Amino acid sequence: MPAPGPAPARLSARRILALVTDPGTFAELPHPARQSPPDGPLGWQGYDASRARAAERTGEEESVVVGTARVDGTAAVLIAFEFGFLGGSLGQRTGDRLEAAYVHARAHRLPVVPLVATGGSRMQEGMLALSQLQRVARQSALTREAGLAQVAVLRDPTTGGGWATLGAGADVILALPGAQVGFAGSRVRPPDADPAAYTAEAQVAAGAADAVVPPGELKASLGLWLRLLTSPAPIPAEPPFALGGSALPATGWEAVRRARAPHRPRAEAYLDAYFTRRVALVGDRCGGADPGGMLCGFGERADGRTVAFAAQTGTATRPAGYRTAARLIRLADRLGIPVLTLVDTPGAANDAEAERQGAGAAIAELFGEVAAARTPVTTLVVGEGGSGGALALAAPGNTWATPDSYFSVIAPELAAAILKRAPEDVETTAGQLRIRPQDLVELGVVRGIVGSSPDGLAAPAPPVPPG
Repeated sequence: MPAPGPAPARLSARRILALVTDPGTFAELPHPARQSPPDGPLGWQGYDASRARAAERTGEEESVVVGTARVDGTAAVLIAFEFGFLGGSLGQRTGDRLEAAYVHARAHRLPVVPLVATGGSRMQEGMLALSQLQRVARQSALTREAGLAQVAVLRDPTTGGGWATLGAGADVILALPGAQVGFAGSRVRPPDADPAAYTAEAQVAAGAADAVVPPGELKASLGLWLRLLTSPAPIPAEPPFALGGSALPATGWEAVRRARAPHRPRAEAYLDAYFTRRVALVGDRCGGADPGGMLCGFGERADGRTVAFAAQTGTATRPAGYRTAARLIRLADRLGIPVLTLVDTPGAANDAEAERQGAGAAIAELFGEVAAARTPVTTLVVGEGGSGGALALAAPGNTWATPDSYFSVIAPELAAAILKRAPEDVETTAGQLRIRPQDLVELGVVRGIVGSSPDGLAAPAPPVPPG
């Protein structure tokens, strides 16, 4: 568990807006003028006085400031919490402003950026305050259905219902270093709770947030995310060109050896060559992440197009990796962004812990997302294609292969063992499985074999008969 760092500086709503928006572009949105009885809907003694003191101290009328602005050139609706106003808590008037922000975003086809700093719902308004979470959740859901992105920035603190709706409900979650993040605030946790579990860094490690971003880098990072997520394109992604050898393997066992070679180019090399810049989507939002086994995110091509990617790294893929890839494909599909997947795994992790984490269900979820995707999905097998754990990431009818790859129903060693063959028969078994790239083309499993191109463009090779 990451150790908690020093408490971050708590920027006001206006200061965080100034930090992330282009100068002179922020325009506050109008909101309904709600009339409430003295001391609020519950008649909580002293509530009006508390609000008046908060307004005098912060210069704000409520706990959120909402408006439109450009973030590094991309227009968005921003929701900035003012923690100095009653702890950034949500009440009915807060809900009015939040709803107005989402309605405006849908009307003008703009992404939504909640800059969250809140302690939760306002006690002085009781259940009427808590019910604002349902109101916010509905607005967020409608915005999601409209195909608009939501990118949250977690400030200190982000707890309670604000974390469980505006924060955790966003498509992408960035956080400031050291920010306190968790459903339970510091005053309501168990006395023996580990404080390190309630930090931005811990949430990233647990797959509940995507990145910790220092304040000085926040505008550029947020701007890049917004630009990538607001650039839909119906054109399928081209398969990358091959980075390894160009000669086709003579035998099935040679294909296996080449795919397993430790110095063969892997996902990072392919992604670096394919994109001019990229950002990472981390975690399955179910308490897990597989950064060593599955790389997911969005990248920008040289022509400015956005392509989403999910890439296996050559290791056994964990359940969290499959769930993260499924999350990636769902988001890309909703935003109309094409997807590139890179297949490279000996297979799904099959240890006891993987079973306890729901390996079968995670693989089934990914199979379903790829099958149901309306956005085009392109796949390149860059190394090992190990059984169903690899096939789950492959696009039916649009899968390609590199010369140093193979795809098999099962590893040749395991096939030989199941058939009760001697170890020396493994190489023969590999040939019988017909797993070479050229075999896969002839069988109709892949569309073609990509070659290398000096100008960096994919160059699918014509089908090659088995040799």
